[in-house]
Amino acid sequence: MLTLLQQPLCPLSRFVRLILAEYDIDARLVEERFWERREEFLILNPAGTIPVLIADGIPPVPGAAIIAEFIEETRPVDEGVNGLLPMESGGRVEVRRLASWFNDKFHAEVSGPLVTERVFKRHMTLEQGGGPPDTASLRAARHNIRYHLAYIGWLARSRNWLAGDRLSLADLAAAAHLSSVDYLGDVPWNEDEAARVWYARVKSRPSFRPLLNETLAGIPPAKHYADLDF
Repeated sequence: MLTLLQQPLCPLSRFVRLILAEYDIDARLVEERFWERREEFLILNPAGTIPVLIADGIPPVPGAAIIAEFIEETRPVDEGVNGLLPMESGGRVEVRRLASWFNDKFHAEVSGPLVTERVFKRHMTLEQGGGPPDTASLRAARHNIRYHLAYIGWLARSRNWLAGDRLSLADLAAAAHLSSVDYLGDVPWNEDEAARVWYARVKSRPSFRPLLNETLAGIPPAKHYADLDF
């Protein structure tokens, strides 16, 4: 069985979990306090970041984008299951572009700061970067999410799914990051109806249920978080 080193509210970890669930691939989830920089963990991933996927017979697979490609390359082919990457090269470029937008840009500007400041720093020592949340970082992230949400809404109004006609890695990346922020109650859903309707479609999928059923000790989710109809 595969093992995924992750954190429950880490949006990059959630992205990988959604991919695994969409393909019905079992994986053992192990919480990794990456900020502690355990020697055993750094041997697996010298960068000290999560998620990391561990499989028998191959080196550890570090990073959400690399894990996504690994799963696409190695998953058992099922004729009844559409892949999360299109067959045509142009479609693949668009899916990868949008997945990178959310896993890199959205993460840097919104989900990363919000989860770090409001969740991860609670468990860190001062030497590890812990302490009270940085209000400037929170304020900037809450400002930045508005143009990202508008972009998602524009994509959702223009296409059936964010990158085209079918659900893809782009939708899972966007939904994973939004789910982490939505848990904390920081998504202004009233600002874009198309984005809200699209997200409701994604979070209604069976792959999303484990995420919606999880709660963090001492940090309850927003009241609407697990409501499929908001």
